[in-house]
This record gives sequence, C-alpha cells and structure tokens, in this order.
Amino acid sequence: MRVYRILRTAVRALRRNIMRSTLTTLGIVIGCASVIAMIEIGQGSATAVRKSIESMGSNNLLIQSGTAASGGVSFGSGTILTLTPGDGEAILAECPAVDALAPLVRVRPQLVYGNRNWVPPYIYGTVPEYLDVREWNLAEGDVFSDRDVRNGSKVCVVGQTIVRELFDGQSPLGKEIRIKSVPFRVVGVLTRKGASMTGLDQDDLVLAPWTTIKYRVAGTSAQTAVQTATVAGDPSQRINTLSQLYPGSMTGLYPVPSAAQLANTPQPVRFANVDQLLARVVTEDQIPVAMRQITELLRERHRIRSGEPDDFNIRDMTEMARTMSSTTKLMSWLLLIVACISLVVGGVGIMNIMLVSVTERTREIGLRMAVGARARDILRQFLVEAIVLCLLGGIMGIVLGRLGSMVVTSLLKWPTETSIPAVVAAFLVSASVGIAFGYYPAWKASRLDPIEALRYE
Repeated sequence: MRVYRILRTAVRALRRNIMRSTLTTLGIVIGCASVIAMIEIGQGSATAVRKSIESMGSNNLLIQSGTAASGGVSFGSGTILTLTPGDGEAILAECPAVDALAPLVRVRPQLVYGNRNWVPPYIYGTVPEYLDVREWNLAEGDVFSDRDVRNGSKVCVVGQTIVRELFDGQSPLGKEIRIKSVPFRVVGVLTRKGASMTGLDQDDLVLAPWTTIKYRVAGTSAQTAVQTATVAGDPSQRINTLSQLYPGSMTGLYPVPSAAQLANTPQPVRFANVDQLLARVVTEDQIPVAMRQITELLRERHRIRSGEPDDFNIRDMTEMARTMSSTTKLMSWLLLIVACISLVVGGVGIMNIMLVSVTERTREIGLRMAVGARARDILRQFLVEAIVLCLLGGIMGIVLGRLGSMVVTSLLKWPTETSIPAVVAAFLVSASVGIAFGYYPAWKASRLDPIEALRYE
C-alpha cells in the first residue's frame, strides 16, 4: 500500500509540470528509439549479409579427388579420380552435419547457338540438388529431374551470362545449344547471382545431368582446358613407339568406334567416377564437425589404412565467412554504442531536471519532514519520480523505434529484423538510467534540514 501511495504522489508531482516532464523524457525517448532502431537494422543487415555469403558458398564444402604423382612430381588436386556418386550418397546418409550434396563433373567445351559461340569457365554435370546446395533459384523454367540424370537426357539449365552472350537477352527456354557437337535443350534459367568470393562470374554457368556430361561430352575425366576440336600436331614432333619404328605392326581384329559413335551410344561403366562432391553444411558452426565426419567416412569407404594419406581433400570458405561476420558484428556494436551515448545524455538531462525540481520544492520537502516524513520517504519519492520519467520515456522510445525501423524497411528497402531481447533490454536500461541518474537528486532532497527548508524562499 505504501508503494502505491509513493507512486501516486510521484505521478501527481510530475503532472504539475507536464511540459517539463515531457521535455525531460525526450532524451530517453530518443535514446531508446535509437537503440531499438539501430539493433533491428543491424540485425537485419547482418542476416542479409550472412545469407548473401551463404549463397556464395560459405557453408559449402568442396570435396576433391586425390593427387596423382609420377617420378616425384605431383600433378595437383583432382588429377586422379577417387570419388564416386556412391560416396556422395553415403555422406548424405551417414553425416548428420551435411543436409544436401551434389556430385560434379566438370568440362569446358565451346557452346554454340546459331552463329554465336561462348566458352564458359565450366559446364557442370550434376544433379537437381545442386540448386539446394548453392541456395540458387530459377528465374524461369524448371530444373532437370532425377529421371533425366538416370537416362542421360540432353537437357540443361543456363545462367544469366549465357543468356546474354548466346541468346542476346532473349528467353532460351526450349531452344537447343550444342556442347561439343551434342545438342542440349534449355529447360531453365538461373537467377542472377553475381561474382563469387574469388571474383569468378557465377552466372557464366551451364548445368546438365552428370551422366550426360560424363558419357556424352567429356568421355573421361574433366578437363580444365578448352575442349574444342582436336588439332593434330606436327608429325615431325611426335615421339615414335616400337610399333612405329618397325614395319609389319599388328592391326586390331575389331574396328575401333569413332568419337561420334561413342557419343551417340555411350557405354556406362559399373564404377563411375566424378570430379568433385559439393556438400552443404547445416550451419557454419558445424563445418569442422562435417569435415571430420566426411573424412572418417571416406577413409573407411576407400580402405585407407591408419597413417596413410587421404586420397581426397576438403576445402571450405570458413576464413572468408569469419571475416565478413566479424565486420558485421563490429558495425552492430558501433551502432549500439552510439545509441547508448544518447541514453546517457538523456539520463543526464533527467538528473539536471530533478535537481531543479528539488530546489523548487525545498519548502515542500521541509513541510513533509515537519509533519513526520522521514529521509527515506523523501528519497523514495524523488527516486520513483525519476524512474517513472525514464519508464515512460522508454515505452515511448520502444514504440518510436519500432515505427522507425518499419519506415526504414518500407521507404529505403533496408532489411530489418525484430528483436525482442532489444525491446526488453531497452526497457531495463530505461529503469536503470532512472535509478542511476535519479538517485543523487533524491539523496540530496532527503538530506535537507527541515528548519532550513522551511525558511527557504
């Protein structure tokens, strides 16, 4: 009951000067609104940046084949094919940290459409799940199906750069392009993605079923050079073999199929290799866990003994993602510090007005003490007044901050994200500011001498 009386007395005292009370809370209103708006804008921007980084592959793991070596010379990663589609299926089934995976077969031949031609950095043979791994959407059309992968269908999905260079910006759906003399029908167009972290144009891409690319286009492993028509070398520069040195060499009993015959009637083998496996990790925090799970599984599947080197390697983008994440966190902290400074300024304003109020109400304080009010009652009254001012300002600031973030989203199209912890923190900070900056004026009022206070003019 005493708390209610103190609160009612404080509200009555504040209502005597409504304009001054309103102006006093203005600093807290601006401070809380700044905190709410800055945190929501900062979190929205951080989320947008994180999604942008993830779309560029920050939560992807690239599993490459092993390294071939001869005479002490290593030929680099991927020169010996040790990965299979079965490895990808096993990873997806037995590694909980991986939620999507796509095998890749890479080639780089020339694309031809009408009188136009283009050589993209890579043409990927993959599966429909590749779009899930890269978090990539379609601008129009549809992606090829698992049935197309099983049947080796000659269909493909192209990026925006291919549309611009080969089709002059026109819709390519239903049209045919030739990849190494093999016709492919375009069934879908990818959305624009821009450059990758390494500066490579991600839109300069063609996706097709990996079975079609491997058996109809590549024939064997992926080649990083441009796979155009083979040009015969200078005969004088060729190295002779024993069969060429001496006449009467044995001829084959059966005719050797031509390249066109092999492309038209491919002979899939039982043990099919792929160049790479692209896996998507559930979250960036689980990247080390996913790498450990994949390493243990592949070593077991490939029969690698303890102490022997891996016949594969795993690459990730953790360092780039960590750098971008630290940058966004730094900006969020800077915005929060600026908003907190405005809260401190508002608290100083409240302390100043409360000191003025104590000076103006000196006779009132002396009269209360003369009729029996104790020092702690005076302390509580002025402290409650300061807290009420800050809480009212905090509530108004929370509402204003939410409205401000909504206006920013609607007008400037900046991403914002509602933060309940920020609202609770702003409310608690408002009360803390009232206690911190209202205590000294309340303490000063409680220390007044009743006789001197009654004499004060």
